[in-house]
Amino acid sequence: MRRVLIVGATSAIAEATVRHFAAAGDALFLIGRRVDRLQAIAADLGVRGATSVDFHSMDINDLDQHEPALAAAEKALGGIDTVLIAHGTLADQNACQHDPRLAIQELNTNAVSTIALLTPLANRFEKQRFGTLAVISSVAGDRGRESNYVYGSAKAALDAFLEGLRQRLHKAGVRVVTIKPGFVDTPMTAAFTKGILWTSPEQVSKRIYRSLNNSSDVIYTPFYWRYIMLIIRLMPRVIFKAIRL
Repeated sequence: MRRVLIVGATSAIAEATVRHFAAAGDALFLIGRRVDRLQAIAADLGVRGATSVDFHSMDINDLDQHEPALAAAEKALGGIDTVLIAHGTLADQNACQHDPRLAIQELNTNAVSTIALLTPLANRFEKQRFGTLAVISSVAGDRGRESNYVYGSAKAALDAFLEGLRQRLHKAGVRVVTIKPGFVDTPMTAAFTKGILWTSPEQVSKRIYRSLNNSSDVIYTPFYWRYIMLIIRLMPRVIFKAIRL
């Protein structure tokens, strides 16, 4: 039985993923903002087979709330061995270009808050010398693009942090997994026109759950995004800056 902490538990991808943990009979602790959604998800997970389900409401950008939330999770679960961090926002790129406060807010939610939460978690896991820290990033962090470079820069910062954390915690037997979804049809992307490269939260959740049972460090989901982003990363800058992506 795993003792699983899910941060951003009300997101579409997290909700789909945590159902796999419930079906396996794991003990779950959910963190999110909306109490009503947390209550509904917790009730559903109990029916699906979770050994226990508790939850805690907090604003992830209020760093003072992190430690009490982690303490509550440890108490409810009797310790934590698996963490999935799945919160995030997707602000309007054009709006961010005209309002630095929106740009900073995007960076805080998608990078700073996660880094702040991972810091005490890493210290706990390093001390206990086991466990898995899995974090949802994005293919947007692989290379800055005109269409979403504020969001992408937050994910790039997170990716670099996770890479260094992985190297540090490897010596303690702790896994750090970076999850990089491509286009996923969620409420966060409701305004986008969908195409053949889009996938569902359910499909992404299967890939995430499988990744926690193998030795992969960086997961692209669906798998073909690894090759798409390889092409984009290798594209010469003289060509890259002349096209629109």
